[in-house]
Amino acid sequence: MNSHSGDSIRYSIVVPLFNEQAVLPVLLRRLDLLMAALDGPAETILVDDGSSDCSAIILEAKAKDDGRYRYIGLSRNFGHQIAITAGMDAAAGAAVIVMDADLQDPPEVVHEMIACWRDGFDIVHAKRCERDGETRFKRMTATLFYRLANCISIVKIPNDVGDFRLIDRKVLEAFRQMPEQDRFVRGMFAWLGFKQTEVLFRRAPRAAGASKYPLAKMIRLAVSGLLGFSDLPLRLAIWMGLCVSGLAMAYGIYAIGLRLFGGRVVDGWTSTIVIIAFLCGANMLMTGIVGLYVGRIFSEVKRRPLYVVAKRTGFDHPVDRMSRGGAEEPRAARAVSQ
Repeated sequence: MNSHSGDSIRYSIVVPLFNEQAVLPVLLRRLDLLMAALDGPAETILVDDGSSDCSAIILEAKAKDDGRYRYIGLSRNFGHQIAITAGMDAAAGAAVIVMDADLQDPPEVVHEMIACWRDGFDIVHAKRCERDGETRFKRMTATLFYRLANCISIVKIPNDVGDFRLIDRKVLEAFRQMPEQDRFVRGMFAWLGFKQTEVLFRRAPRAAGASKYPLAKMIRLAVSGLLGFSDLPLRLAIWMGLCVSGLAMAYGIYAIGLRLFGGRVVDGWTSTIVIIAFLCGANMLMTGIVGLYVGRIFSEVKRRPLYVVAKRTGFDHPVDRMSRGGAEEPRAARAVSQ
């Protein structure tokens, strides 16, 4: 089995996946062709995010047979963003490329990304100019999310950009210093800065299988992105509370004025119920927004590892990924190493 040491690897390709056995034969073939065409030694890190199908068997066998492949099996499904992080933690290349396993991110676009990297860019995003095979609802909600995110966020998140990107080694080292549990990777790279650019590509339909990002997961990711990079919801809660209080006070003054100056005040439950219901609803909304931020604080202070590695295959010289350096908290826990 041929392999490259960490010092000689130029490109690391990180592919997170979950229950993708149907697409793996085509994916691995196209990755073979991609690595063969690159201008330097490359590795592909396949991160199995707790698959329940035969993906783990196929991927581990590939890592054993081909020295360019590494396999990381997480102990359970930790989520797409954390699976990306696990792969990047293990990457040894001077440039790291992240792409999805469903082949909606065409591996051939990597050549254009590398050309931009050689021109001096530290982060190269792959921007979707067309989105084949996606519903109008998904395209519309994606556009709405990016517009909303860029309106309230402290950083500009590139429109129509997912997690398909190339990053330089120094960017990766900076990224690994970011310890948050609720991760929105594309926002984290936008926050880091560095010299960034984009390449355009046409996003193809899935090569096989079904999407692993249903509506509920998409909403959770969007909420994580909005809360992680803006405190505007908290400020809106304050202003909304002030507006509700002001309206309630104005109505009270109006009612007192009517009583003092002989106006007719209709006795009844309607106005009372409406006001109480409105105030209770506003209070629950504000409490919910604050609760989301408190919940994120709760997740952070527990200091749990981001993920647990159950098995590693294809790493000739395993690197200790238990910490990010110094006395920082653990990023990953490893149950079994191979």
